[in-house]
Amino acid sequence: MTAVEHMRELRAMDDEELAAKLVEGKEELFNLRFQNVTGQLDNYSRLGQLKREVARMNSLLREREITAAEAADRHNEVVS
Repeated sequence: MTAVEHMRELRAMDDEELAAKLVEGKEELFNLRFQNVTGQLDNYSRLGQLKREVARMNSLLREREITAAEAADRHNEVVS
């Protein structure tokens, strides 16, 4: 799956699904880092992939927060 396809999939999720997937990703990243330190990690490339995936999810959630805040500001300007 390419990065573009992955972002389309993430953008299709609602906030709750995305937050749940982010928690899962962080837990998996923690486990992979632990395996790396103990020398049990077989697939080192998965660390980098997962770090980028978690960063994409964080970026998408932040983008949605900013959009919601801007919409609320515009609403308050119209009401005032």
